[in-house]
Amino acid sequence: MLDVKDRRILIELQRESRLTMQELGERVGMSSSACWRRVKSLEEDGVIDRYAVIVNTRKAGFGLSSMVHVSLARHEQKNVENFIREVLRHPEVLECFATSGEADFHLRVVVEDIDAYNKFLDGFIFRLPGVSQVRSNIVLKEIKTDTALPFRL
Repeated sequence: MLDVKDRRILIELQRESRLTMQELGERVGMSSSACWRRVKSLEEDGVIDRYAVIVNTRKAGFGLSSMVHVSLARHEQKNVENFIREVLRHPEVLECFATSGEADFHLRVVVEDIDAYNKFLDGFIFRLPGVSQVRSNIVLKEIKTDTALPFRL
């Protein structure tokens, strides 16, 4: 279980992961060595999974985002495993969730433009065995894209 100091550290690192231990310690009211030990423990325990850079999708040349809802015809283990394996191989798929409800999987896909998206669908999704239905929702405007967890102190 995370205590208040751990949550403070995580809040600050989610805002700016490039802080030095001294800067982080000052922000959370701890010495840099105590802060380093806590961060190291959070990393070793898998609470901090990795550090990443958040890139502006459009400025980086990815002008089309889509939410893709995929249903499988049969939930044969072979089809599910193949679907997951292939999704993991495609960098256009930023996120994939197995869900309950109308669709079995929800993917967030980014590509350069509509031609690249059509190629993604025709060359990948539509060719996967077991896929029975694909629905796309093209993102018109990003309202909120956050990665920070809502820790409470």
